Amino acid sequence: MFDFFRKYNKIMMVLLFLLIIPSFVLFGVERFTDGSGQGEKVARIDGRDITRPEWDARHRSEVDRIRQQMPNIDAALLDSDNARYATLERMVRERVLAAEASKSHLAVPEERLARYFAQEPGLATFRKPDGTFDRELFMRATGQTPEQYEAAVRAEMATQQVLLGVHAGAFASKAQADATLGAFYDRREVQLVRFKPEDFTSKVNVSDADLEAYYKEHVAQYQAPEEASVQYVVLDIDTVKKGIAVNEADLKTYYEQNSARFGTPEERRASHILINAPATAKPEEKEKAKAKAEELLAQVLAAPNTFAEVARKNSQDPGSAERGGDLDFVTRGAMVKPFEDAMFALKKGEITPKLVETEFGYHIIKLDDIKPGVVPPFEKVRATIEADMRTQQATTEFAKAAETFSDAVYQQADSLQPAADKLKLTLQTATKVGRQPAAGAAGALANRNFLNALFAPDSLERKNNTESIEVGPNQLAAGRVTQYSPARTLPFAEVKEQVRAHLVNARAAELARKEGEAKLAAWQADAKGASLGAPVVLSRMDAQGQPPQLVDAALRADGAKLPVFAGVDLGAQGYAVLRVNKSVPRETPSAEVAQREASQITQAISSAEDQAYYNLLKARYKAEILVPRPADTLPAAR
Repeated sequence: MFDFFRKYNKIMMVLLFLLIIPSFVLFGVERFTDGSGQGEKVARIDGRDITRPEWDARHRSEVDRIRQQMPNIDAALLDSDNARYATLERMVRERVLAAEASKSHLAVPEERLARYFAQEPGLATFRKPDGTFDRELFMRATGQTPEQYEAAVRAEMATQQVLLGVHAGAFASKAQADATLGAFYDRREVQLVRFKPEDFTSKVNVSDADLEAYYKEHVAQYQAPEEASVQYVVLDIDTVKKGIAVNEADLKTYYEQNSARFGTPEERRASHILINAPATAKPEEKEKAKAKAEELLAQVLAAPNTFAEVARKNSQDPGSAERGGDLDFVTRGAMVKPFEDAMFALKKGEITPKLVETEFGYHIIKLDDIKPGVVPPFEKVRATIEADMRTQQATTEFAKAAETFSDAVYQQADSLQPAADKLKLTLQTATKVGRQPAAGAAGALANRNFLNALFAPDSLERKNNTESIEVGPNQLAAGRVTQYSPARTLPFAEVKEQVRAHLVNARAAELARKEGEAKLAAWQADAKGASLGAPVVLSRMDAQGQPPQLVDAALRADGAKLPVFAGVDLGAQGYAVLRVNKSVPRETPSAEVAQREASQITQAISSAEDQAYYNLLKARYKAEILVPRPADTLPAAR
């Protein structure tokens, strides 16, 4: 079929032209591009849209960054609906703050920007030995130009200023702090008794008719989820490495060209005498410093053994003067270039015959010792070199293999075996695979995009291969469904024992509740007849293993009316009766703890005010997210 297209490609191009062009004329380009040319709109801020492609690209970028920082992170966490929605919320927040920064004409001073770039540790790795910025290395590592990075930093600084006034104004009075901490650290001494369902199960009798009635009322509990049996293949860079043959001659050439990186570089130990003369010094001050340094140089050249003593008395480098000028062992790149060049030009025991000028002043250098560089023999590092070469070649070969992999799974859509055979991959199988990653799932079966492709209509109905899906860095997968079971209601006969357990527990919990309520009424009428456990102290900080609703009931009791009885319905866990005896005051915290707590309260108030101001800005710029929040979403990003 493909030969036909190749043979008659001109005829086919004319035919396609005649078919496609009229459709654009009659129906308009927007019918093919969803009307915007940019994809589905997922959010809108100040009349400007965020599209799904933008959202997808941003989420991929964040996932890649997190994977680089934490290679062992569970992929399912990054591919979840919650994680994707959080990314969208961050995008909306950034654009809302950017809109306010623009409207308020907030600008970033050039001095502040320059100071940031000078002090940012992450940028130091992109500086060459001569201090210039390595533009190419930066672009390869970050995927953006320095100009794009500067624009992003400038925008981030501007948006930070939007919230700066809110931060600066946050303040917690002592009364506020005391009230907040009082509620947090409040403690109550209580006595309680639990009425547990398991103590009442022997009193419960149920008939088959009861079970069938309960089953019908709660049939939604007895559902078997949809599941599939699948085949899948995974192409990763380790697989590609196995197929790479490394020539022995190439290994030795690589060793010769990169021998320095396999061993330890030469180290030199020097001492120096420094007379300060910074670049900002006046000419007369520099001349005076140079004259003093010339005098000291003549002195140590005449009597080399006095170098350490002269350095202790005269050197203006506070870090080394007291050690006789000793700078310890260093390698190339540790010192400024003029100093390094002079030091590595000396022989052991020699002193520089003339002064060495740097940005710090004038130096007299004495070379005390040399540790020669050590390069291990080829045989000792052969395995490392081979691994390095395989990795370098695999990066290139993986791109070719990925194209072959994608073509193979597409061209023979009803089988993965050809792709597995062509690339020597293992055809893997799995059963009971669902739309959501199973607990403990790893690799492709933990990737939501891969599972979504498996459960797409084409895969389920026609049992076709999925397309090639990226499931990790340098890792592709394709799969096909071999057997599919849709979600179904389990028949009563199959779940009868589960129904029995559920019904018995429900009725036992009801008996426990009634017993507890009766005891509560009796003890409220006559406290002397109460049969309670030993006193325990409960707080939000230390619940003593008790359910949250029980702790909440104890702390909600009116402190002015203690002691008091209370009852707590624990649902499936039964019922509890407790007597709140008294409040237990908190021990007075140390001054350090009190200060830290006050700071935390202020920070909490600041966060709350930030969020309130952000909500106001969202309303001002009519910010809205147009896709639904996942049902099991985590708390909204702040």
